Amino acid sequence: MWTNDETVAAGHSVDPVRWREAFEVAMGRIAGRIARYEPRLRAGRLVLGLLSDLPRKNCWTIAEWAGETSPHGMQHLLCRAVWDADAVRDDVREYVVEHLRNEAAVLVVDETGDVKKGIRTVAVQRQYTGTAGRIENSQVAVYLVYAGERGHAAVDRELYIPRSWTCDPDRCRAAGLGEDTVFATKPELARTMIERFLDAGHHVGWVTGDEVYGGNRHCGRLWKSAASATSSRWPARPKPPPEVASSGQTAWSSGCRSEPGRKCPPVAARRGTASTTGRSSTWPAPARATTSC
Repeated sequence: MWTNDETVAAGHSVDPVRWREAFEVAMGRIAGRIARYEPRLRAGRLVLGLLSDLPRKNCWTIAEWAGETSPHGMQHLLCRAVWDADAVRDDVREYVVEHLRNEAAVLVVDETGDVKKGIRTVAVQRQYTGTAGRIENSQVAVYLVYAGERGHAAVDRELYIPRSWTCDPDRCRAAGLGEDTVFATKPELARTMIERFLDAGHHVGWVTGDEVYGGNRHCGRLWKSAASATSSRWPARPKPPPEVASSGQTAWSSGCRSEPGRKCPPVAARRGTASTTGRSSTWPAPARATTSC
């Protein structure tokens, strides 16, 4: 049989033994971020389950695939076990750049969504998601991917938390969000991730994204600076000019509160409010907010 499918060809050319050794090395990089031995072992099984060919992946199916009698261990790892998610993120970024390093590499910004049921999943609301291709009850996150000649991999992520959440402190608290959670637009989340990548001492040839990000003037200026950076140390960033809202944007009252699924009541629009594409972060909280609820 002949095929021009490079993915199929690559899959048949992978040495299982070498792949497993590389996997153990990668997991060893993050092992110290997980406090206890049992969750550390389970983290490896969870990642292998996510990489498996399971048609549906959740704690139940992955636990069964890993030979566990119940999903409680996987749920404990994700909900209650002590480990530093941000430190793991940084370890993964360094691992990816170390193996795929390319002076002409590209950073790619894009978002994806997960369709959800109910109203309790953090940051869920009815919103457009490309996963479904329509407005659905979903959770959306923005991702940063490092791409070079040798391959590509995700190096950062930021959860988009809609204004309907940040305007409801009680709802945020019930979902485990910090008291300092603020609203952030998707371009601002992208900017946070790009700055974090550059501050780690890396640089790239290009930064790219679709019109949501490329059309944002602050992101565009940062991306041009990122592409022109030639030293291993990112220079001090100038303060961005104040945001200017279009006449169609809506300001939000300082005392607004809302029930789950309801928007905060609008007040008279004014200049200086955030754009409607969203801003919020739980990892970590952004340094500043462009508007308040």
